[in-house]
Amino acid sequence: MKITFLGTGTSTGIPTIGVDRESCFSDDPRDNRLRSSILIEHKNKNIVVDCGPDFRQQMLRTNTTKVDAILFTHEHADHTAGLDDVRPISFKHGKIPIYAHNRVIENLKKRFDYLFDKKNDYPGSPHVFPNIIENKKFKIDEIEILPIKYMHHKLQVYGFRIDDFAYVTDLKLITKNELDKLRNLDVLILNSLRHNEHYSHINLNQALDHINQLKPKKAYLTHIAPDMGLHSQTEKILPESVSLGYDGLEIILND
Repeated sequence: MKITFLGTGTSTGIPTIGVDRESCFSDDPRDNRLRSSILIEHKNKNIVVDCGPDFRQQMLRTNTTKVDAILFTHEHADHTAGLDDVRPISFKHGKIPIYAHNRVIENLKKRFDYLFDKKNDYPGSPHVFPNIIENKKFKIDEIEILPIKYMHHKLQVYGFRIDDFAYVTDLKLITKNELDKLRNLDVLILNSLRHNEHYSHINLNQALDHINQLKPKKAYLTHIAPDMGLHSQTEKILPESVSLGYDGLEIILND
């Protein structure tokens, strides 16, 4: 299994318009962060988790020309606004299945009605078809996926576990039963917005507390805000088994 960080930034990305933080003026490419998303290459499938407003740029960076499925964590724009940019992929490879909570599917149908309305189908429209997921295992061909349910302020969000890898973003509160789904991992990717408290995201100390409890072999932090500071400086204060993710970082897991 290969995991590529397509983006590791918070909803505004880094640099952020009008924000005067050191990370926004950094010469280190690791401090330039598109909106959070990953590409999973596994068992001859390309699965994208979240399709934000930087999707086109992210795909061009990876030279990926086919997407077999898109998983959505939730409906916020920084995780969904790039859905129209699947057009060239769907033109070449056909309809792309998307997987999300029913609430998210209904939200996308309102915002991107032309993707779903067969009566108004036209040649310039991308094509997707929805698959509603619940808090139980589902499969994409031979790939078994376990949703992880948690709260992002007042909004329920799904993370995803595949084998001994898990991706969890926009987490604020999680129950013990759901947290237990994240044990015995080789790699955990977890959101960590900044150093200070935030109402809808865990901060760095809270992320490290979860990681210390779960004890994955390796953890990477994502969904990072300018207030986290410079990548190079934050890396120095992290435990040996924890790293900041950065755009373009690739992880290889043994299948």
